[in-house]
Amino acid sequence: MTTPPPQGQNPYAQQPAPMGQQQPQPYGQFPGQGAPVPPPAPPKRNKKLVRVLGILGVIVVAAVVKVGIGSVFNSDSEAETTSVGACMHNDGDNSNPDLSEVDCTSDKAQYKVVQKFDNTSDDSKCEAVKDSTIAYYQIGTGHNVVLCLKEV
Repeated sequence: MTTPPPQGQNPYAQQPAPMGQQQPQPYGQFPGQGAPVPPPAPPKRNKKLVRVLGILGVIVVAAVVKVGIGSVFNSDSEAETTSVGACMHNDGDNSNPDLSEVDCTSDKAQYKVVQKFDNTSDDSKCEAVKDSTIAYYQIGTGHNVVLCLKEV
C-alpha cells in the first residue's frame, strides 16, 4: 500500500537538490535563467519603395528651389528690355516695385529712364547721373540692370 502525498504538494515536482549540488540545466541555459530569447528580426524595408520615395523627395526639393529662387530673382518688370528715354509705371509700391514700360504720353507714366547700366546691381551709379531722382535695380536670371529714373 502506498501512502498518498501530503496535501498541497505536487507529487511530480522536482525535488530540490541537496545542499552544494546544482540541478541539471537544459542545454543553452544558465542557472537561474529561462530559455534564451533570440534578437528581434531587423525591420524589412522595401528597397524599391525607399528608392522611389527618395527620388520623389529630390524632385520636390528641386522644384521648390527652382520656383522659389526664380520668383525672387526673376521680376516681372521690363527693366532688362527697356531703353533710355522710355517711360515706366510702378504697379507695385516703393518697397516692392513692379515696373512696366508705358507710353510717355499716357497718364500712367510716372518715371522716365535717363540712364541704364547693364550687368550691375550697383544703384549708387545713379548718384552721378544728372536728373536722376530714383535708382531701380533688377537682379534677373538673364543679367542685372540698374535704371536711373526721374519723375515725370
